[in-house]
Amino acid sequence: MSEPLLVVDNLHVTVDGKPILKGLSLEVRAGEVHALMGPNGSGKSTLSFCLMGHPKYKITQGKILYKGQDIATLPPDARAKHGIFLAFQYPTAIPGVTIANFLRTALKAVRGDEISVREFRQLVKSQMKTLGIQDAFMNRYVNDGFSGGEKKRLEILQLAVLQPELAVLDETDSGLDIDALKVVADGINGLRQPSRGILLITHYQRILNYIKPDHVHVVIDGSVVESGGPELAVELERQGYKGFITHAEPLETRTEG
Repeated sequence: MSEPLLVVDNLHVTVDGKPILKGLSLEVRAGEVHALMGPNGSGKSTLSFCLMGHPKYKITQGKILYKGQDIATLPPDARAKHGIFLAFQYPTAIPGVTIANFLRTALKAVRGDEISVREFRQLVKSQMKTLGIQDAFMNRYVNDGFSGGEKKRLEILQLAVLQPELAVLDETDSGLDIDALKVVADGINGLRQPSRGILLITHYQRILNYIKPDHVHVVIDGSVVESGGPELAVELERQGYKGFITHAEPLETRTEG
């Protein structure tokens, strides 16, 4: 079995001095899709920001290893250049910056060299077709006046263009109607490959009707309390999180009996 692409080991994180993650651990290997599920306030988005290096999130204990390297001290841009990508739950609008310029600048920053206009257009056009995005979309300002579905399509378009090794998708299904959800899910499925790991953070099982995860983790009060296969998401949909809250302690500390 290959070495894990991502190892989160006994991670404790505070925000403004308040403990949020309390011993969270998980591993993601290349080629795998992991779904991270939990109620509001459980620490799912905190993990995503921490993986990307947001300075507000302070690691007080534990490790984040990416391809065997401790990345806790790396700034966000260095993590992006190493192949980590975060799709935001609430993408920010950038008035005055066109999507074409934004994507080309981001691609140059990640690759470290310039890309020709022709190569860039070919790359983007093929991915836009998959996501059902019209050519005029590229001349719009980033997320400025976008619907929820348009914002999430742009997040997946960024993922497709930048081709990261680890994609962290923070509630990509949030605010999507059923048609937009299917388009976004198809886009994510099209980006599954043996060299890429995907961590899909979500509240609900519905997106997992279209994206079948290899592993599902339940996060309660800042730690993973249960892990399993796709059937775990179905169980969550049926019974909710109440049954898991009753044994909300880190998975590795629980004992039989």
